[in-house]
This record gives sequence, structure tokens and C-alpha cells, in this order.
Amino acid sequence: MVSNPMWEDFCDRLREAGRTLVSESAPTSAFDQAEGVRYLLRLLRNATLTAIEHNDPRRPVFTDILDPHLKCKIGADNPDNVYMRARVSAEHRYRISGTRGNSAVFTFGSKTERDWSDERQVSNGEIDVARLPLDQAGRFSFIASTEPPESGAWLPLPEGSHQITGRQSFLDHTDMQPAQVSIEVLDEKIPYEPLDVELFTRQLRGATQQVAGISHVFAEWTRLFMTRPHELPDWGQERFHNAGGDPTICYLHGYWNLAPDQAWVIETEVPDCEYWNFVLQNWWMESLDYDRTNTHLNSHTARLNDDGTVTIVVSAQDPGYGNWLSTAGHSEGTALLRWVKADRHPMPTCRVVQL
Repeated sequence: MVSNPMWEDFCDRLREAGRTLVSESAPTSAFDQAEGVRYLLRLLRNATLTAIEHNDPRRPVFTDILDPHLKCKIGADNPDNVYMRARVSAEHRYRISGTRGNSAVFTFGSKTERDWSDERQVSNGEIDVARLPLDQAGRFSFIASTEPPESGAWLPLPEGSHQITGRQSFLDHTDMQPAQVSIEVLDEKIPYEPLDVELFTRQLRGATQQVAGISHVFAEWTRLFMTRPHELPDWGQERFHNAGGDPTICYLHGYWNLAPDQAWVIETEVPDCEYWNFVLQNWWMESLDYDRTNTHLNSHTARLNDDGTVTIVVSAQDPGYGNWLSTAGHSEGTALLRWVKADRHPMPTCRVVQL
């Protein structure tokens, strides 16, 4: 045997996924290209977990793509979030339970499957943990199933449901107490099964398809945002919600391209909302290194103006006014302002100024 066909096919498909790096409008500097390669490696790391290791709806496990050990960042990830994902199926009934932690926002949703040949992912139902009662041990619990339970909270899992996602949003990173959550199947236990070669082959291809599809979809988003640089317009919320976004969030995406002596100044009213934040990202739509420098802020960390508005300044160096966010060595990138459960969605005023 001179080669392994499964491995050769995997490598060929992964090589094809790398075409995003040289696609239209992609940045060509050594720095941006290196970040692009790192991005694909991170996507692959996450894909092997979600498509292979934890892809059995009979043995679900919640994974977190922003786990510090994984560092996977996908599609304008939120630095304030713990993202949770478990593979499920409408063929089974599940109990999800745990502690609330101290997040400002904590929701679960059931989602349809997507193979990333299409960006759409339909939400089949949402549940707000803050509205769930706690038992004597201080734990919440709800059932996820096709049919509602006789009593208690319920997350619908209609035909086509493929995963349950959870979002915990934290205001203060120095005092984060994430929820401790478990998921269990309420049907009969599945006996041990050895590796199924045909299933594994499909899962392996699914992993490379994730890398190719995710990188392609969000490169297309960046190209869209580049058509209106230094703005944060409403591109239409349906697209972002249909791509797996939280339906209670208004997403305002943008693109920036700044010289070392320029600043992007963003001014906006602040609505009455549960939470909001603003995040800088690179061209690949990965949040910048928020754990090492100031590249994002939220409703807890931002300083408001006397009239209740907020001014955000994006530049390479601190200009000494507003809420300064560092471009962290980048000359271009994307950005996202989120209004979460807001009574209205004000549109920011943006301009580029010379420092």
C-alpha cells in the first residue's frame, strides 16, 4: 500500500478550501495572509470536533468554539460570549439542565442543518434561560423534543433539527461565572459501537466542507461590507438571522481601512436594551485579540457622553478622546455593533478623521 485514499482525499479537499485565501479582494500582505492560514487551521480544529468527534445525536455534548484552548473564531464572533453547540436530532428527546451563571444574556435555540454550500440556518425555536424557574438546587431545566412535554419548559425540535446552540453574553470579563450545563438523551442508552468506516468517511468530508464553506460565506460578507466602507448600515436583518444569528439581536456590520494617522469615529444614541457591544475584526471576520488589547467594548465597559450617546474611536494609536479601540496592527478589517433586545435600533453616524 503506497498511499491511503481517505487521507489523500482529505488533503485534496482541504487544499481546495484554501482558495478563500486568494479569492477576490482578499488582502495580500504577508500579515493578513498568515492570519488567513491561521483562520483555516482554527476552522479545521472546530470542524473535526463538530463533524467527527461530537456529531452523534445519541451522545450529545456541548462544545464551546471560543474555548481558550481552541481559539476558533467564526463569522464576527462575540468576545463577550460563551458559544455552546450540541448535535441533536428530532428522533430523540433531550433534557438540558444546569446553573445560570452570571451572564447578562443566556439563550438556547434549536437550529436546522447546513452544509455551508448555503449560509442559511433556520431557527426552529428559542428559549430564554432568565425566564426559566430554578429548582431547590438552583438549577434550570427544559425538555427539547418534537412534541411538548406534559409539563415544564420546552424547546421545539421539529423535523430537520440538527443542533442546539446556546449563547451566554457577559458584561464584565473579570467576573465571569459561566453556566454549568449538561444535556442527556431521555431515550434508551446506545451500546458501544466501533468506528463505522463509511460514516467516518462522510464525517471527514463534512469537516473539510465546513472549512471551505465557512471561509467562503464570510469572505462574501466582507466583500459586501467593503462596498460601504466606514459605515455601520442596516444591511437587512433577515440575512443575518437566517445565517444562525439570534433573532433578538440587531446586527450592524461594517468595513474599515485606515492609514496609521487616521481614525474611524462612530457616534450613536444608545437604546434601552438588555445589552450591546461593538467589536473589531480582521478581514476574515475573526474578532481581534481582545484578550491582549482593547479591541471591543460593551454596555458595561463603554463610557457614555453627557447626553447619553456614545463615541467610539478606532485607530492605531490612542487619540485621547472617546472610547478608543486599537486596530491591533491591522490596516483593514470588519466590525460589528450589536443591539440586543433593544426597544429601537439607532443608526450610528460614522466618519474618518485625520489625527
